[in-house]
Parts: sequence; C-alpha cells; structure tokens
Amino acid sequence: MPGRMVRSKIAELVAELLGSREGLDHLSEYGWVQGMPVVMATPNEPLDDVMGLVSIHGRAVLVAMEDVETEDLRFVHVSMPCPFLHVVAATSSGTTTGSFFDRVKHESMVTFRVQYWKHSAVANAVPISAPRSVAKQTAYLQHLRV
Repeated sequence: MPGRMVRSKIAELVAELLGSREGLDHLSEYGWVQGMPVVMATPNEPLDDVMGLVSIHGRAVLVAMEDVETEDLRFVHVSMPCPFLHVVAATSSGTTTGSFFDRVKHESMVTFRVQYWKHSAVANAVPISAPRSVAKQTAYLQHLRV
C-alpha cells in the first residue's frame, strides 16, 4: 500500500494514546509536554542502549514500553542528567529496560546513572491510564465515527 509506514505495536499504542485527549491529559499530569520526545523500548533491551537514545534528545523524555504480561503501555519520565544531583553508582551493564521499569514502578522515583553519564538523572513512573480493554473500546468508537 503506497504511503503506508510499517510501525511496531508499541508505536501504534503510543500513537493511539497521544491521539486521545484523555491520554494527553493523563501524561501531562506526570510531566509530559507537547513536543516531548517519546523513546520506545522493549523489555529485553539493554538499559544503556535506551538511555543512549534518551541522551540524543538533550532534554527530558518519556520512555515507553509494553508490559509483556498485561499488554499495558507503561511509561517512565526520565530527566536529563543533572550536576546538582548526587552522583550514584552506574547501573550494571546487564540491566534491561524491563527490570528498570519494574524498579521504578516499585520505588515510584529513582535516581540513577548509566555507565557513560557523568551525572545522575531521575526517573519516575507514570501510572497506567486505562486498562487495554478500555483503550481498545476507545479506538473502536473512534473508528466508527469516521
């Protein structure tokens, strides 16, 4: 199909959420602002690689990941490394994005550093806005309106 882009499932979920007023309102309550980059990751991806993508943007970002068990779209808001924060030990090189998301979800807010950052950054969990079934119903209703 001409002009059709191939997109991952997570990209579709992020686009769906960012395309809804409710989604934008929810994300803005946790630090998202118009134009903020969203880095998409998979649970098995090395955290160092994902934070490398975060670094490219030079500003705070949302990192998005689909929960393998629940199929919920999860977000973590990540600040830029900051010289005013206490420098913490770097995460181990084997840390995955999934395990980092679990840690942030459990602790709510985490000061962390990856091996190539001189300074620490802060990550905070963004609560899941709605169950997948509600998101699917919303998408279906929007489809009917077309």
